[in-house]
Amino acid sequence: MPPFAKGAFFMEKKRALRLTESAIMLAFATILSLLKIVDLPYGGSVTAFSMLPIILIAYRYGAAWGSFTALAYSILQLLTGLKTVMGVDALSAAAVILLDYILAFTVLGVAGVFRGRLGSQGAELTAGTVLACALRYVFHVISGCTVWAGLSIPDSQALLYSLAYNATYMVPETLVTVVGAIYLSKVLDFRSESITRTAPPGEGAGSGAALVRHRQSPAGGRRGVRHPAFLFPAPEPRDRRL
Repeated sequence: MPPFAKGAFFMEKKRALRLTESAIMLAFATILSLLKIVDLPYGGSVTAFSMLPIILIAYRYGAAWGSFTALAYSILQLLTGLKTVMGVDALSAAAVILLDYILAFTVLGVAGVFRGRLGSQGAELTAGTVLACALRYVFHVISGCTVWAGLSIPDSQALLYSLAYNATYMVPETLVTVVGAIYLSKVLDFRSESITRTAPPGEGAGSGAALVRHRQSPAGGRRGVRHPAFLFPAPEPRDRRL
């Protein structure tokens, strides 16, 4: 195969992997968003790590691709929450769609901006998660003190009410997502081309868990099978006393 053909094949393979991972993570995020731990009466909920799959895609492939994936996620969230825009006029509905869905969820894509900047996968994922959740919170607050003022939020002190109300679900949602990001960063490596497991602490080339015994075939000279040492312990010395 010519070198340019190999390069094209490699790029096509990477593109297919990225699309496949993004589609799977979108599906996971949508399903998890339906698993609500707390569901507030005027919109907003605490879910089971629903933002985390989108944040992981943003971390793996950068803010641009992450924002594109997050935009697709925002549309899926809109389709599952259409009842939110019912009962309001067309202008208010358009503002809700823009602020509470399109912008609020698309900003999850910025979670990848810290990759390679903090020296630790866990710290980078944590910082990206906090930033993305903070930006989402800002858009919900803007929506609350403008669109929903006079509807579900009192006109007087609408900003303070919106700040407090949206914090009741965004703060725990952020904490849940951060905990999930920290845990996954300890067991999986998202920086390689394919997601791999991280080595457990203490499991290195010199640790007992990693020792492998090479057994020689009795036929002589041929390579034997590698057996984990803990499955085949060394025989105990025989008692040579008479």
